[in-house]
Amino acid sequence: MKIDKRAWRNGLLLSCLFASRLHAQQAFSWEQIRDKFEKTNPALLSDQVNIDEARAQEITAFLRPNPGFTFSTDGTQIASSQGVWRPFIGTQFSSAIDYLHERQHKRELRLESAQKGTGIVTSTHADLERNLLFQLRNAFVQALQAKAFFDVAKQNLEYWDKEVAINRDRFTAGDLSKVDLSRIILQRAQYQADFVNSQVSLRTAKIALLTLLNDRTPVEKFEVTGSYDFQEKLMRLEEFRQVALSMRPDLKAAMEAVDKAKTDNSLATANGSTDPTFSVWWTHNPSFNNPYDNNALGASVSIPLRIFDRNQGEKLRTKLDIDRADKSRMAAEAQVLSDVDTAYATLNSTVELLLPYKQEYIPQATEVRDIVSFSYQRGGASLLDFLDAQKSYRDTQLNFVNLIGSYLAAASQLNLAVGREVIQ
Repeated sequence: MKIDKRAWRNGLLLSCLFASRLHAQQAFSWEQIRDKFEKTNPALLSDQVNIDEARAQEITAFLRPNPGFTFSTDGTQIASSQGVWRPFIGTQFSSAIDYLHERQHKRELRLESAQKGTGIVTSTHADLERNLLFQLRNAFVQALQAKAFFDVAKQNLEYWDKEVAINRDRFTAGDLSKVDLSRIILQRAQYQADFVNSQVSLRTAKIALLTLLNDRTPVEKFEVTGSYDFQEKLMRLEEFRQVALSMRPDLKAAMEAVDKAKTDNSLATANGSTDPTFSVWWTHNPSFNNPYDNNALGASVSIPLRIFDRNQGEKLRTKLDIDRADKSRMAAEAQVLSDVDTAYATLNSTVELLLPYKQEYIPQATEVRDIVSFSYQRGGASLLDFLDAQKSYRDTQLNFVNLIGSYLAAASQLNLAVGREVIQ
């Protein structure tokens, strides 16, 4: 058996070119797009620093007071009675250490307040990520929708080119008039315009998606892949509500703000209490007559007299802040439920519109197009019926693609309202 070396080389070359093209254009799924976004988006990465700063404040909040050290001298004599200068003969040396003791767990309450502040910052960051992912998801859906339009436009153009070829043969055979053939050829302009416009829309959608990813990949080498379809059955509204109440980061931040306000009020009460200062000292006094009485130790406790409560304003402010934070939590909870109800109603109505398209309209439009085309080729239908069937099929297809895009956008809105991806 002889092997054609030229054919073998050509086959190998084509295989290499095909493999290099597949490698050059990578198709990203939604999970890959999301992971890439979380690693590269500048707004998300810069906001992450706020969490690190809040954790650094926890360290500052839990610091202990530093002890104080005092060293003093007194009683230095310039000259002795014999006229000899002896500067340290009667100098008194004294050193002391003091420490402020914080009562009523001030330090622990400061740490707890800082930790709850970090929790609020973390939830706020998660809420920012939720909103940015919603924008990313919409851009991804628009790219899928543009890709679906492109595929439909390409299929329609290829199908119409076949119809033109068939009817051109009929005209050559004398079975079709020149006017009818011209009208069929002119109809191709609509399908060609759809094809060109879908190319521009697809390119624009990819550019928008690459911008959110902060990616400089050429559009020609970037592709997205995913299911462009809808789910016929949805969870009950109450299930979405329960998930939202437990997952929404902005609601979680509002609830954490209430807890932090209570902690701040406890800290304000603790700050109103007096803190004693403990001191110990050692004194060396050589001027005493008793040679064994030169060194002395002592201790003291200093307690501020709390005649006036100088923290009563802060106590009242933090108490009022608890009520304000609780009302904000109630408003956030009402907003969450409103968002879920609105998004669910939109999604459910879109599903109700999509079901007859999938079960009836698309199959019927396809069947009518094929039957009328078959009849027209055999003289059983008029040109007007033929063109009208093609138009109905095209409009039904485009409406179906648009409705799926609306469904995916409504699903993204519901995911945003719930706080996580409950619908893929």
